[in-house]
Amino acid sequence: MYAIKTDSLTKYYGTSRGITDISLTVSEGDFFGFIGPNGAGKSTTIRSLLGLIAPTSGSAELLGMDIRRQKNKILKETGYMPSEASFYRDMKVREVIRYSAALRGLDCQKEAARLIDRLELDPNKKIRELSLGNRKKVSIVCALQHHPRLLILDEPTSGLDPLMQREFFTLLNERNANGAAIFLSSHILSEIQRYCRHAAVIREGSILICDETKHLGHTRAKQITLFGVSAPPAIDGIKNLEPTEDGVKFLYSGDLQTLLHALSSMPVTDMNMTEPDMEDIFMHYYRSDDI
Repeated sequence: MYAIKTDSLTKYYGTSRGITDISLTVSEGDFFGFIGPNGAGKSTTIRSLLGLIAPTSGSAELLGMDIRRQKNKILKETGYMPSEASFYRDMKVREVIRYSAALRGLDCQKEAARLIDRLELDPNKKIRELSLGNRKKVSIVCALQHHPRLLILDEPTSGLDPLMQREFFTLLNERNANGAAIFLSSHILSEIQRYCRHAAVIREGSILICDETKHLGHTRAKQITLFGVSAPPAIDGIKNLEPTEDGVKFLYSGDLQTLLHALSSMPVTDMNMTEPDMEDIFMHYYRSDDI
């Protein structure tokens, strides 16, 4: 059984595109990254999976349960952290956390207290007194306190300081080691690289690629830096052009002999060719379908 399985999941807002034909699988116990620029469709996908919005077409299952017919059962087994946490402003932190547990019919006081301590959160403050980072901490406790089998996290680290981000991912790794599947949506590439075993890249509502994280950077493109010139040769296969102090750099996915022939008639003083780093690869995925 998969933690998440979708088949051509599609959502339109009237005539506006949300997501189109999203088909992916996330295995139980996986740490899965869902990466794309803002507006790519990450949050729409997540809200559709959780039944917070109705998909236009397609189907999906979470933990073997249909998102349309078994939404309440899914929510009991799932921990969800939205990108922007919103709580009743005049409730105290401990009241919000207890209320979240009560919605699932559970008593999570022991685990909630442990998480509050680790996240250095004051349970007696009112929500309106909290900074963005501390509201994020409340959201973390609400998502984790009932030991869900699946965690779905939408841009979870915005507002957290670096030390608290480290503690947050320590918590996620502990839960993952105990069998929980984690679905992490982010536009921060370093988070996906460091923590996820598999990832999918989404752009303009569609999945571009889904693979093991370590394989996503294996492409036929090369990072080329030319010195002594202000522009690359006029040939196909050049992407992500950037000026440098002494020349230009770009990704090149064409024939190497074609590039060398073109450079032979240019005043190039030096050339550097390397494998592109992951940041360049993902920027290329965001801009173009072929690499």
